[in-house]
Amino acid sequence: MLLYIHIPFCESKCPYCAFGSVVGKDNLAKSYFDALLKDLKFQIQKFKIRNFKSVFIGGGTPSAVNAKFYEPLFEQILSFCQKDCEITSEANPNSADTNWLTQMRNLGVNRISFGAQSFFEDKLKFLGRTHDAKQIYQAVKNAKISGFKNINIDLIYGTKFDTKKRLSKEVENIKNLEISHVSAYSLTLEPNTPFFHKNEYKKDSPILAKFIMNEIENIGLKQYEISNFGEICKHNLGYWQGKDYAAIGAYAVGFCDDFRFTACANLEKFIADPTQKTYEILSKNDMKFERIFLGARSIVGIEASWLNKHEQERAEILRKSRKLAFKDGKYFVKNFLLADEIALFIVG
Repeated sequence: MLLYIHIPFCESKCPYCAFGSVVGKDNLAKSYFDALLKDLKFQIQKFKIRNFKSVFIGGGTPSAVNAKFYEPLFEQILSFCQKDCEITSEANPNSADTNWLTQMRNLGVNRISFGAQSFFEDKLKFLGRTHDAKQIYQAVKNAKISGFKNINIDLIYGTKFDTKKRLSKEVENIKNLEISHVSAYSLTLEPNTPFFHKNEYKKDSPILAKFIMNEIENIGLKQYEISNFGEICKHNLGYWQGKDYAAIGAYAVGFCDDFRFTACANLEKFIADPTQKTYEILSKNDMKFERIFLGARSIVGIEASWLNKHEQERAEILRKSRKLAFKDGKYFVKNFLLADEIALFIVG
């Protein structure tokens, strides 16, 4: 079982972000973490959890919360963690100082993920980020001082500012940081965000997407999923493999056996009753469809045994046209930018 922990607190709300988060409610942090602990104990009992193979703390901004609030939670979590358990926390460059990073490292976090998004000041301002490029460098330096060896940087591309020259410079900065992992996401204009319908903000260019992917691979970080490069994140790989995952916190979505469960999308209501969930039963077709899509987007691949005769015939058409490779009973997409279209063609 994997474990996801959602921390909804933020210093400010980025205009492109659709994740569940709140600003200016720091006074609720203690109550929220008490509720997280109740939620964790509830799910351990409900799903008969024996161990966690990986843990991911996301948000929101986990580094916006004092590390002391995490201590009771980690006392419970670590007793269920395997020896080689990967424990990741997201953080912002401006709020993850050496003190916070060292405390989190001492609690058991062994992988850190910084939401950098860009090294250009105009692009950072456009994205609503509250840090500058110098703070990214300082945050990575602080993480290394605090004992972190596995460090990720998030980048956003596909904005109106991006050109090959600028994207090449973004990747050059990544190379200079000497880190183990990069997540590069194309800007998405999400509903219910200030960026929604602002089509002029986005540059939809497969050429630029392929360019940045090649640039990242050229600095030695190998692509293993459409948005991820470098030392494989065990937690994300678990999602793509279709493994069960507990998810605690307001807004959090989990998956177990054949159902998905969602927590309350309201901070105060979650604190009042952290065990309240909405459950959705997934059909066998739903689950197969998801596994094909996730497998197509990553090195997990698509098991031939998942496919019926008609779907295998379509997969073979793609293999013969060299859009798919076949090895050890699995089909693998050669160009992840075509993954969704390929998955749709197979199941269509």
